[in-house]
Amino acid sequence: MGLHFEDFAVGTEYRTPGRTLTEADIVGFAGLTGDFNPLHTDEVFAAKSMFGGRIAHGPMMVGMAFGLLSRLDLIDGTVLALKAIEWSFEAPLKAGDTVHVRAKVVEAEPSRRHDDRGTVALGIEIVRQDDVVAQTGRAVLIMARR
Repeated sequence: MGLHFEDFAVGTEYRTPGRTLTEADIVGFAGLTGDFNPLHTDEVFAAKSMFGGRIAHGPMMVGMAFGLLSRLDLIDGTVLALKAIEWSFEAPLKAGDTVHVRAKVVEAEPSRRHDDRGTVALGIEIVRQDDVVAQTGRAVLIMARR
């Protein structure tokens, strides 16, 4: 069971285990979303791009970030909703890259209308194996209270 609202203190930082992106991840995401942009699916095309080869879909990593955070048992079963998200894409990710997530509690506010919940804002970074921050984001979660 994940943490409750009361367990999140502003300034607390978390680091997830790593995960290596695979060819199957990229192909699966393309199939799931219907996003067959040649930057993701055509090596010949992508090799001529500024990236020098195929890259992972940016939005795929948003979902993976939450999956990696779930491995820390932070939000499973206690997050009630994702209220808002902001995301930036700083550097490409490719099959073979290993990423981890760094997250920091940047805000925690009890609900004014509901005694059973509060909002927690997380600053999120997706970091490659070479310590390059590939993506950054901010997610506002509605978390259950005890």
